Amino acid sequence: MKRPMPWNEQVDVISSGESSSSDSEAAVQNDGYEFKPSLDDFKIPAKEMTSEGMLMKRAEMYQEYMKQIQIPAQRGSVIPFTTWMGLGKSIKQLYGQPLHYLTNILLKQWDQLRLGSADEYKPLDTVIHPSKAEATVWLVEEIHRRTSSHHHVAKLWLSDPMHEAYVDSIFPQL
Repeated sequence: MKRPMPWNEQVDVISSGESSSSDSEAAVQNDGYEFKPSLDDFKIPAKEMTSEGMLMKRAEMYQEYMKQIQIPAQRGSVIPFTTWMGLGKSIKQLYGQPLHYLTNILLKQWDQLRLGSADEYKPLDTVIHPSKAEATVWLVEEIHRRTSSHHHVAKLWLSDPMHEAYVDSIFPQL
């Protein structure tokens, strides 16, 4: 973007209550330089206007937000659950925290892995001790919050039009 006036030059600003002898002119004169604001000065870069660019920005903001949320240090509850997704839902309710998008996807995949197994219809808390299962979810959650790339998250979101179903809307107080 071309700048017709150097930044180190001072510009006189007229408030809306004041009038100028040249109110009809849109340009501001200062030491021979002329500055005419145009719509181009306020345009969003083309890269950010695309859905990919906006999704990348959202993923970056999401990842930064998730990094700020502390993993609960005190975990002593035994949570009954029948599925991994059910355990995730209970954890969110009990601790009032969202789980990372990648954690939610992983819990869904773990439930799908059980299909066709001998223990498919058994409640999961009879197969895996609830404390171990919860500790596993929090360990995976910590990995996703601290080490995931927003580029990777955005790439996954681009490939999944229903990604918002796995992005939790629970917002804890930081």
